[in-house]
Amino acid sequence: MSQRLSPLLYEPSRQEAPLLPRPSAGLGLRRGLLDALREAPAGDFDFLEVAPENWIAIGGAHGAALHWLAERYPLSCHGLSLSLGGPAPLDLAFLGQVRDFLDRFNVPIYSEHLSYCGDEGHLYDLLPLPFTEEAVRHVAARIRQAQDVLGRRLAVENVSYYAAPQQDMTELEFTNAVLREADCDLLLDVNNVYVNSVNHSFDPQAFLAGLEPGCVVAMHVAGHYDESDSLIIDSHGASVKPVVWSLLAQAYERFGVQPTLLERDFNFPPYAALVAELQTIRQLQRQTGVRQAVPHD
Repeated sequence: MSQRLSPLLYEPSRQEAPLLPRPSAGLGLRRGLLDALREAPAGDFDFLEVAPENWIAIGGAHGAALHWLAERYPLSCHGLSLSLGGPAPLDLAFLGQVRDFLDRFNVPIYSEHLSYCGDEGHLYDLLPLPFTEEAVRHVAARIRQAQDVLGRRLAVENVSYYAAPQQDMTELEFTNAVLREADCDLLLDVNNVYVNSVNHSFDPQAFLAGLEPGCVVAMHVAGHYDESDSLIIDSHGASVKPVVWSLLAQAYERFGVQPTLLERDFNFPPYAALVAELQTIRQLQRQTGVRQAVPHD
């Protein structure tokens, strides 16, 4: 089990790096979308999200496209391979590369999954953590260590999961405990909340209500695949469903309007369909802003 670096290299602060504008909608920078993103009219999207491990060493035409887009749009980063909950030591050399990438592109938000994906090698999947006190202490210590090396706060994302290795507490209790112990932020994936609520039979609205409101710095929304009435898969390969749009609106009411990413990883529709979904995000953000601006007795 990894321990926090000593002496402390840096005390991360919410105030030291400006975050993305709260009323904003973004897209994931996928190579299959590069041409569409470069040709997009100004205003279609506000920021782009990249997985740093997919772009750190990229040169050539793809590297040039990244730099061209980064000159025009803010970048956020969402990691895939840090394996925050894994048993193997954190890859400090990789974290150093990530820090350089974040600094080079002035990235305000770096997030990773509250899961693990490797043990002395990558397993190419996001595997669930046991919901136990030991796991809370383990993953929180690794998050603190990562924040020390990165020199900034880390946001963890609630993940979809399909099997539970051990549950001494609920997912909500586990998530809150990690946020408190690690003193980190939360990237709230609204689709994952809905997916887990169906697959594990809990109330998604109660989950949102139980999260501490000051921890959310960004949100994700995505499509999923309905395998059956009691099993749905977080696919990122379909349009966002009405029930998830509704839950996103409720998340805005609870946590305020936050930068929100539309995730689409494959099975890309015409670009205009993605823009229409981005407009739905903007509409929900505007509606929430109007409601919250109205004084209440």
